[in-house]
Amino acid sequence: MEYTPHKKPRTTAPPALNNQAQSWQPLLYLNTYRAVLSSFFLIIILIGTGPQILGEHNPSLFLVMSVLYLITSIVAFFSIHWRRPSFLIQVYLHVIIDIIAITLLMHASGGLQSGIAILLIIAIAGGSLLIARKSAILLAAIATLFLLLEQSYSMLYNPSLNTSFTQAGLIGAILFLTASTSQLLARRIRESEALATQRGVDLANMEQLTEYIIQRMQTGIVVVDQNNRLRLINESAWQLLGKPEAPHKQPLHKLSPELSQQLQSWLHSPHHQSQLFHSQIATTMIMPRFARLGTDRSAGLLIFLEDTSAMAQKAQDLKLASLGRLTASIAHEIRNPLGAISHAGQLLAESTQLDQNENRLIEIISNHSKRMNTIIENILQISRREQSKPEKLLLSTWVSSFIEEFRLTQKLPRLEILITNKAKKTTVFFDPSQLHQVVWNLCQNALQYTKTRPDGVKLEIEIGQINETFIPYLIIIDFGAGVNEKLKEQIFEPFFTTNAKGTGLGLYIARELCESNQAHLNYISEKNHGFRITFSDTRRIGVNE
Repeated sequence: MEYTPHKKPRTTAPPALNNQAQSWQPLLYLNTYRAVLSSFFLIIILIGTGPQILGEHNPSLFLVMSVLYLITSIVAFFSIHWRRPSFLIQVYLHVIIDIIAITLLMHASGGLQSGIAILLIIAIAGGSLLIARKSAILLAAIATLFLLLEQSYSMLYNPSLNTSFTQAGLIGAILFLTASTSQLLARRIRESEALATQRGVDLANMEQLTEYIIQRMQTGIVVVDQNNRLRLINESAWQLLGKPEAPHKQPLHKLSPELSQQLQSWLHSPHHQSQLFHSQIATTMIMPRFARLGTDRSAGLLIFLEDTSAMAQKAQDLKLASLGRLTASIAHEIRNPLGAISHAGQLLAESTQLDQNENRLIEIISNHSKRMNTIIENILQISRREQSKPEKLLLSTWVSSFIEEFRLTQKLPRLEILITNKAKKTTVFFDPSQLHQVVWNLCQNALQYTKTRPDGVKLEIEIGQINETFIPYLIIIDFGAGVNEKLKEQIFEPFFTTNAKGTGLGLYIARELCESNQAHLNYISEKNHGFRITFSDTRRIGVNE
């Protein structure tokens, strides 16, 4: 499976959903407190070892209310888990049940002097944190009303109990104050949560946007930690480093020894001048640049990888433009006297009084005039060359069509040209007319120097992909003596030729055409002899399939 550095975008829950999930959690905590409190009351009344004031006035009522209070708490756990009924309804029910249960437990314990009424403050405070301000004030009013009703009932039906409306009113005032204070606190908490949530969303969005931009940058980005292990690599860097599988956390020297060596040189001397090095993509060179992430040495390092093919292409265009203007002027200046020399030679050839030596001299004039004219035509062709217009080509189909045309033109039997297709669905991006010109030139050269194999094959064309990077290539193979190792690079220089009848511009023009399409032409001798066109990675030239 091919590794890709892209990550799936993170999804961020809306603030409303996050707040709702957080609101249920405090309600669960309050219900847990309610269950513990009711269990405490039940245990105290059953074992009879607690404070004597609890349940002193009416033990039966205290026991029944403790049991019912515990049962409602247990039922509330299920309703909170299922979130049925709605959140607000559950808050109202819980607080009202608290008010009723605490008031009755207080009455069973002898009224306000039991101190149980203080528990109403906790119930109102907890409920006020979860609902709106008006609802909190309403619950405080209901609790105060229940206190006054309990005092009134005790005064009417239990005169022996000490009643104090003043104390009840004071506790009621505390309940209203608690509701208001809790609401103020809840509002600030909600505002802080909303701000934190919004900032979290903003940070997540910013991180996602930054990651998206980094992944889409044509400049390669690599981040390594203090141990030179990869922390981040974007798509461009992944492509330039040869599409390594699962590069994260791998040591840099395993992915690119050259880059690791330059990084070490930079660490020892920050003023170290970075050097170009070969990419895993055969047609490109990489210029690295290094920078620290912050001032802390343990924060890691940022590495920029610049694909110099675009800059080289611009330099190539400028060079060709200048060369074109110069060569066109020179060619026109040479063509005029050359035409006169050629015409004079033709006039001399019409004479009937020439001996054999004179005819030979006229033949030399004619041959070299034609050769010079061919050179001029080639030079003018370079100067007039239009910018390449790459198109998507299915390489196997294009080669089959080309070979059929070439075979018919050169009058070659079908047996003499062999096509070896190792990548049938390979596509390339190249100007069709310029690719035709390059391959035609290479095939003509191959036929000129090849020898026939025992099976009758004179020329072999191989289509394939480089194993590590899947970059397509096309090889034109001949079976001749090959090129001397010392001349492998010179053969692409203008006007260099080993053939007395050649112009020395064919391979030069072929390489220039390849460079203008961001491909690379080089001579190979590993397998027989021939020339290989290594096409550019489609992503590096900004074309999507």
